[in-house]
Amino acid sequence: MIVGVTGGIASGKSTVARAFAALGVPWVDADDVAREVVEPGEPALAEIAARFGQRVLQADGRLDRRALREIVFAEPSERLWLESVTHPRIRRRIVAHLERLQNAGAPYVLLVSPLLFESGQSEMVDRCLVIDVPEPLQLARTAARDDVDEQQARAILAAQMSRSERLARADDVIDNSASEAELAAQVAELDRRYRKMAAGR
Repeated sequence: MIVGVTGGIASGKSTVARAFAALGVPWVDADDVAREVVEPGEPALAEIAARFGQRVLQADGRLDRRALREIVFAEPSERLWLESVTHPRIRRRIVAHLERLQNAGAPYVLLVSPLLFESGQSEMVDRCLVIDVPEPLQLARTAARDDVDEQQARAILAAQMSRSERLARADDVIDNSASEAELAAQVAELDRRYRKMAAGR
């Protein structure tokens, strides 16, 4: 069984994934895979550099994520182009990682993806778990974590699926606005449920 884990920016997807990992559940992080496909030497990076030039590359030839992010958030058409280049490659690599974990005998596996619904990756999973936090908390965490101002943080939020739509598409929801202990309790309860579901498949 594959459980898709998603949520808006700074909702705590990785924190939740680590809590599941502590219970013996492996996970694939779509963001990590997205970084893999634009490493130096990868075809996607060559295509990105050909379109945007040296301004999106660091001195060592690696992708300058901040520079690219500023371009694609300012120009929706460029974001669509970027997704057309990266998403198919990301999807193929995610499938390979998930198959490897499933073949290793995990009770179930997680696919952690901020764009689970937007990218169509929700079709790859059996259940969708949404990590939810109120928008003001998202904005504060984003500004602090990514060193962006509130305007940029709001632009990032605006580019994502709305909180209400994400919740409407969820099979399960974790509220990550409370304490670590409450988060751990929610994860433990879902882990029990998921193991029963996986065993009954």
